[in-house]
Amino acid sequence: MIPCMQLPKPIQVQDVGLSPCEHRSVSTDGRIVCKKIVEGDPEVSPSLCRSCPFKLVNCAHFRFSLRLKSASPLLVRFNGRTEIWDDGPPELTLLRAACAARVGPVPDTMTCVGCPLRMPVQEITSDRTRNAQRANRPGKVVPFPTREAVAAVG
Repeated sequence: MIPCMQLPKPIQVQDVGLSPCEHRSVSTDGRIVCKKIVEGDPEVSPSLCRSCPFKLVNCAHFRFSLRLKSASPLLVRFNGRTEIWDDGPPELTLLRAACAARVGPVPDTMTCVGCPLRMPVQEITSDRTRNAQRANRPGKVVPFPTREAVAAVG
């Protein structure tokens, strides 16, 4: 019997799923930071960037500043053991927000979602659209012949 060896799979770079954002940049020391965070650490992670209130509003008239509320870990010592209790992931909230078209404050993001003056800034792409864009990339496809099992004689 001839053993069938599998071909190695090509290394694929995982897409983090972040759309380009005009507020996100890389600092000189290599951290990914958000220019709109005025209270808290401006360093952002992909999951934190996905939960940004600006993604929900997505309007060119929206002016805002963000507050990053991160849970402070609590050091607990009992019965000779030490544990660190962490409440959960950091949370982005609006510190101040206003609409440049209406020249007024925005109390929450839901007031901007149904606004008739809304002008989208970023194109919202779904997973299907993103996968279709990946499939349409030019590239060289090399078909491999199918393997047939051959009995060894001898």
